[in-house]
Amino acid sequence: MTVLSDSPEPSSPPPGHLPSAGSPPPRAGARPRWWRRPWVAPLAVIALAFVAFSLPPYVSFDPSLSRVPAPAFFPPHYVVLSLHVVFGSVAMLTCCLQIWPWFRERHPRAHRLVGRVYVFGGCLPAGLMGLVAGLATPFGHVIRVSNVLLALLWLGCTIAGWRMARRRRFVEHRRWMVRSFALTMSIITNRIYGVVLVMLLQPELETTFHGDQALLTQTAAGLGGWLGWVLPLLVAEWWLERGDARRRARRRAAARPSSAA
Repeated sequence: MTVLSDSPEPSSPPPGHLPSAGSPPPRAGARPRWWRRPWVAPLAVIALAFVAFSLPPYVSFDPSLSRVPAPAFFPPHYVVLSLHVVFGSVAMLTCCLQIWPWFRERHPRAHRLVGRVYVFGGCLPAGLMGLVAGLATPFGHVIRVSNVLLALLWLGCTIAGWRMARRRRFVEHRRWMVRSFALTMSIITNRIYGVVLVMLLQPELETTFHGDQALLTQTAAGLGGWLGWVLPLLVAEWWLERGDARRRARRRAAARPSSAA
C-alpha cells in the first residue's frame, strides 16, 4: 500500500497474505489484479460522498454557511477552515488512488505524480491550516488538544514518508504512508463518532449536563475527536505489525527445510 515513491516497489503479496495449501507459488513480477482489493472502490465512493457533502459551504465564500461557528477572538477562522477543507479534500481523493495496488503497479509515473499532489497539494497545507483552525476551535479544550496533536502527527507521518521515498527506502516509506492514510481518512470516523455520541448523550441533557446544550456538544466533540483518529491509527499499526509477523513466520518456515538439509 505504498502511497508515494520515486520508483515502484517490487511486487509482493500484501501483508497478512498466505498462499493456500497446494496453491502454486506466485509468479515473479506478477502484478496485482484490480479486483483483488475489493475495499478500494467502496472507500473511494465514501470519500467522494464525504467531500461532496463537506466542501460546498467552504467554497461558497459565505461564512454564514460554515458548519463550525467562528470564535470571536479569531476573525479569519472561516478562511483558514475553508483552506483546510479544500486541501484536505485533495488529500482524501488522491489517497484513494495511492492505496490502489493496481494503479501503483500499472502506472508508476502517475503514482509518483499523484503522490506529490497528495503530499504538497493536500496533506501539508491541510495539516498546517488544520493546526491553526484546531487551536481556534470553539468546542473547548479537549477537542483543541486532539486537533493540534492530530495535525502534528499527520504532518509528521506524511513528511517522514516523503523523505523515505526520496531516500528510496520504500519499506519504511510504505509504513509511514499507511499511518498518513489512516490520519487522512480519520475525519470520516470523527464525524461518525460525533453524531453517535450526540445521540447517546442527548437523553442526559437535563441530568448529567444540567440543560447545558453547549456542554453536551463540547463533550461529544471532544470524545469524537479523540476516537476519530486514535482508533484508525491503532488499526493501522495493528495491520502493519500483523503483516510483519506473517512475513517473519514465512521466512522461518522457508529456513527450516534448508537447515534440515
